[in-house]
Amino acid sequence: MNTVITGASDGIGAASALELARKGHRLVLVGRTASKLSAVADQVAAITGDRPDTLTVDFTSFEDVRRVAADLLDRCERIDVLVNNAGVMSTKRQGTADGHELMIQVNHLSPFLLTNLLLDRIKESSGRVVTTCSRAAKTGRLDPADLSRERRKWSGWLQYGDSKQANALFTVSLAERGIAATCVHPGVIRTGFAPGTFFMKLVLHMPGMGEPVEAGAARLTHLAAHPDGVDHPGRYFAGNVPAAVPRQMSDPDLAAALWSASLAATGHHES
Repeated sequence: MNTVITGASDGIGAASALELARKGHRLVLVGRTASKLSAVADQVAAITGDRPDTLTVDFTSFEDVRRVAADLLDRCERIDVLVNNAGVMSTKRQGTADGHELMIQVNHLSPFLLTNLLLDRIKESSGRVVTTCSRAAKTGRLDPADLSRERRKWSGWLQYGDSKQANALFTVSLAERGIAATCVHPGVIRTGFAPGTFFMKLVLHMPGMGEPVEAGAARLTHLAAHPDGVDHPGRYFAGNVPAAVPRQMSDPDLAAALWSASLAATGHHES
């Protein structure tokens, strides 16, 4: 299995890379920081004897996403699994050079663009797409006409919930296009994610609040390697089983509206 993992520099992505390496997957590691990717690649090589390719990318830049997609198409004759794991949470409103709010671009629009640029190769390989979602998606109130919350109340957690709802709806749309796409809540994990927030301080410091990165990686790799990742297209998983979700995470009409808005936001034209 040829597997591309984004957000592979550390945290759940790095732990997933090691687990998938143990399962025999041939990996390409994609992340923001070259030195961290190199360290993960060394760990993979110690397991498999084969050092994976590493590619850096900045998801705040659509130009950079297009560059890395072209590089992946050059390197990968097959893409059996694409793991969209890169993500960010910020309590402060930040914008990107492309004109979008940070979280909606990094968590949804850039993965949307990357997946679409690789989609023909994934289809040719009868491949699957797995996206790291969150139970925060259940709080999302996504408006495809206002993805950056410029005309609505904004807070970091509201916007994060919207971006994670977008992950679930993107999964629905991919499934409607015949792709074996799933998304997963990895759990409440002790990582460097959302640094400085009160919630993550509790997770890191209160006994029993959070799980190790390996627990989240196990849920992600389950969908990357197990038949469940093919047998339940369009579904949101929690605890390695498909889970019921609010309509705002599964509504096909909302998913279609988001797809159209995402095409416009990224400037991508479907073939």
